[in-house]
Amino acid sequence: MASFVFIAIILFSLVVAFSAMRGHNTSDLKEYLVASRQFGGPLLFFLAVGEIYSIGTMIGFPGGIYAKGPTYGIWFLGYILLGYPLGYFLNPLIWRAGQLYNALTLPDLFKGHFNSRALELTVTITAIIFMIPWGQLQFTGLIVALHGLGWNLNPLALSLIAAVLAFAYIAASGIRAPAMVSIIKDILLVLALVVTGVAAASAGGLSHIFQAASQHVHSQMNPTEERFSMSTIFFQSLGFYLFPFAIPNLFTARSEQTIRKAQIFMPLYMLMYPFLVVAAYFSLGQNLHLASPNQAFMAAAVALLPHWLLGMVAAGAALSGLVVLAGISLAMGPLISRNLLGHLPEIRQRSGAQIAIVIYLALSIFFTLVTPSLMLTLVNTAYFGITQFFPGVIAILFLRRINPYAIIAGILVADVMAIAMVVGKVSLDGWNIGFVCLIVNIVIVAVGSLISRRVESPVPVIYARLSGALQKG
Repeated sequence: MASFVFIAIILFSLVVAFSAMRGHNTSDLKEYLVASRQFGGPLLFFLAVGEIYSIGTMIGFPGGIYAKGPTYGIWFLGYILLGYPLGYFLNPLIWRAGQLYNALTLPDLFKGHFNSRALELTVTITAIIFMIPWGQLQFTGLIVALHGLGWNLNPLALSLIAAVLAFAYIAASGIRAPAMVSIIKDILLVLALVVTGVAAASAGGLSHIFQAASQHVHSQMNPTEERFSMSTIFFQSLGFYLFPFAIPNLFTARSEQTIRKAQIFMPLYMLMYPFLVVAAYFSLGQNLHLASPNQAFMAAAVALLPHWLLGMVAAGAALSGLVVLAGISLAMGPLISRNLLGHLPEIRQRSGAQIAIVIYLALSIFFTLVTPSLMLTLVNTAYFGITQFFPGVIAILFLRRINPYAIIAGILVADVMAIAMVVGKVSLDGWNIGFVCLIVNIVIVAVGSLISRRVESPVPVIYARLSGALQKG
């Protein structure tokens, strides 16, 4: 019964995805990637939160709590909460920059503002490299969700199934497919978390669950953990909306005001996290023997729920991963066909993007299978590179006389430092590696711009004015 419910929901989501193309010319690249910039508040809201609250939330967060205790979840909640107000003020300006430079991707913004092919390539290559862990994150969670259904296929087979589904969502309908499927996904996600959390609380009682779990984990942070949490909250909040799939989502909006309205309600989703903590503590307190901490949430669901409800929970988890995987893939395609290759005519960029999507999915599957990781570790790794775009984005929005070559140097030095410290397993006494690299990045951009002279000084986006109709929507 669980598999039947799961398959029925997935098939329904595919029908919704393919129907999203009706009445729209998806052969047009702008329509395919950013829906001709015509999404209103509700669709933008579901698309944005659909890719924020992914399978990393449903599977990865409880896994981190199970493995490391509640202190490990503080930074996860903190950076999202801090990211929302930053997004409220910065995202409308990023949308404005997209309008000014007719941008479809994050590198388009840098190329349009600084007129620098070298900077465009630097941002593109960095984005491609550091989006691999985010793809791993989705595949890892999808494998856990499908195993929870009792599908004892090998991880490669499960990953291939997930990749085919993700590609199917966007092959015909582009960005409209994940936007529409996100509505289904969010409904199922909330239901799954609430049902599992309530079932766990009812089965053991909250006080008993927390008391039993306290025997296995500590609930107080030492100074090293405090430094990691605080530096991670600050660092990752700065990169929260800078992912290559998040920027095109902003470009789908009709206006700056549409973005502000959508931002206001996004924090409401934080109300789901107590249910995730209860589910993780249930698995911990019941001494469920898990092959991986990532299985904590699904193990609680399997132990507590009837089969039909388990199918719904697994479908919610799967859609949480598939929607994000589809969005990532849709962003990665033009990064390669449009920004990396550069010379492709626009009429061929869509087909080139789809080939690039297949390559990206294959690489993500490969690294998922050969380098399995705790899911929250993959979150940190992706941010090490993505947040290094922050100084450049701030320069586009607010600053004059910033040298693009200083931005290039800052990104490259920070990326090399981050990769070297990860590979070398360097510890910075608790400080987030990416945070330290970002400080170096900012210093390089500031010093490099001060000691160099630029003939041209692009006008910051904050001083640019669009028509009133575009700003108000």
